[in-house]
Amino acid sequence: QVQLVESGGGSVQFGGSLRLSCAAHGYTGRDYCMAWFRQAPEKEREGVATIHSYGTTLYADSLKGRFTISQDNAKRTVYLQMNSLKPDDAAMYYCGFWAGGPNCPLNRLLYSFWGQGTQVTVSS
Repeated sequence: QVQLVESGGGSVQFGGSLRLSCAAHGYTGRDYCMAWFRQAPEKEREGVATIHSYGTTLYADSLKGRFTISQDNAKRTVYLQMNSLKPDDAAMYYCGFWAGGPNCPLNRLLYSFWGQGTQVTVSS
């Protein structure tokens, strides 16, 4: 069983930045994918970015250049740096975990474990 603990959400103004964190507990393997997804009210959960434990990253095309995913393997923690935030970025952000790879698709069905979510609000 893998437990994911997210933090870092909050409320920012248009153009602001936030950094989300997600720590994974309970997995000792070296090969895994972690991902960020987001879900706005009445919308489906959509992929934001993924990262493999060996470093390969993947981003949703619409978010390239503004969002950056990174990791600290020693801490089994992934981060999502979000810059130039817009009201459309407001959503509940979820961290997902999949004991797979080396490719980490933006497919929520692959990710077996999820965090509780952290809310991001962007005011115009």
